[in-house]
Amino acid sequence: MRDVQENTKISGLASLVVYSILFTYTLFNILSPSSPLSVFTIAKTLHYNYPRYHLIHPPKGNYGKCDLFKGKWVEDHTKNPPYTNATCSTIPISKDCFLHGRNDKEFLYWKWKPDKCELPRFEPKTFFQIMRDKRLAFIGDSVARNQMESLLCILSQEEAPIDVYKDAKDRSRTWFFPRNNFTLMVLWTRFLVKGVEREGGVYDLHLDQVDEIWGYNVNQGLVDYAIVSSAQWYFRKNYLFQGGKLIGCLYCNESNLTQFKVSFAIGKAFQTALSYINSCQECKGMVTLVRTISPTHFENGTWNTGGHCERLKPYNKTQVVNTLVSSKNNDEWDVRGVQMEEIEKATKKEGQPIFRAMDITMAMLMRPDAHPGSYWRDKKKKKGFNDCVHWCMPGPIDVWNDLLLALLL
Repeated sequence: MRDVQENTKISGLASLVVYSILFTYTLFNILSPSSPLSVFTIAKTLHYNYPRYHLIHPPKGNYGKCDLFKGKWVEDHTKNPPYTNATCSTIPISKDCFLHGRNDKEFLYWKWKPDKCELPRFEPKTFFQIMRDKRLAFIGDSVARNQMESLLCILSQEEAPIDVYKDAKDRSRTWFFPRNNFTLMVLWTRFLVKGVEREGGVYDLHLDQVDEIWGYNVNQGLVDYAIVSSAQWYFRKNYLFQGGKLIGCLYCNESNLTQFKVSFAIGKAFQTALSYINSCQECKGMVTLVRTISPTHFENGTWNTGGHCERLKPYNKTQVVNTLVSSKNNDEWDVRGVQMEEIEKATKKEGQPIFRAMDITMAMLMRPDAHPGSYWRDKKKKKGFNDCVHWCMPGPIDVWNDLLLALLL
């Protein structure tokens, strides 16, 4: 089917036809749920029949001389957030911090300032020009979805999306923008690699096998742009396998097993994921952005031992250095290092998909003020722990999409 309309551009009438078909399919899907994979196969026959652009536009302005990811947060009250919970209906309840009682708004009025250039705000029209007739997938866990939800809100200010698909647990999602023939997906995966759950939320991680759902979709040529990430699910008890054999564990404290660092396991997982993309015949020309670890900011405990995140201003660089010495952030910084190493290795293989790093770790280490914290759920339903992993919407996670567009340009 990919060759049928190789050089055809979609017209307004075709958009209407696609819109109607997708609406009909969505209704059918509600009445007759399908498998997690089938929706993407159906979507391919409906509208994924357009040529790929194998080249990214060269950097504009002074991006070529600027490291977008080295900089600082500066106070800026000249611009309002790109959306609010009044203008975006898809903000998840758990990320809508104002809905649950947060009153301070200062965390919204800081902009990321790279050291040697300015980072423009995300422009939906420019993004749609790049992404017309394309499919972008966030491949990762709930933090990857957090970024997708931010992007969805920003794009919805320009065009209303159609909710096409969600799986049984509302993890993998697909949204469609008919006017631009653009598909936005989350292919949900905890680890990027295959994880088989034992009892109590403990997993056997097969570090040399990719998770089949996202692997299937990229292998079928269903993704033009991918944003790959994974991290926080590794910071718990898990057992590690290679070649089908148990090689050790994370946080298991069992004397007969080798205790590995989280950075080792994540390094192996990213090596497997990027190698899979490199060897995938249908991935030629696919642009892969690899997002580094999004740090947490628990203080005085962890997520299940009373840890909280109640700061009201960003850290400066000195404070960040101090946190790297005295907290889990040091291990997270090690993870960022191995992720960057694997990206560099993947980019050295000529003739393969395009890889770029979205290195947000240092910028977000500076933002302990922007997690939901205790403002993530109705007080009557709270489970007694704080969310210092995800990010409020709107909030600094919107900058990730400013960076995304800058990378695409």
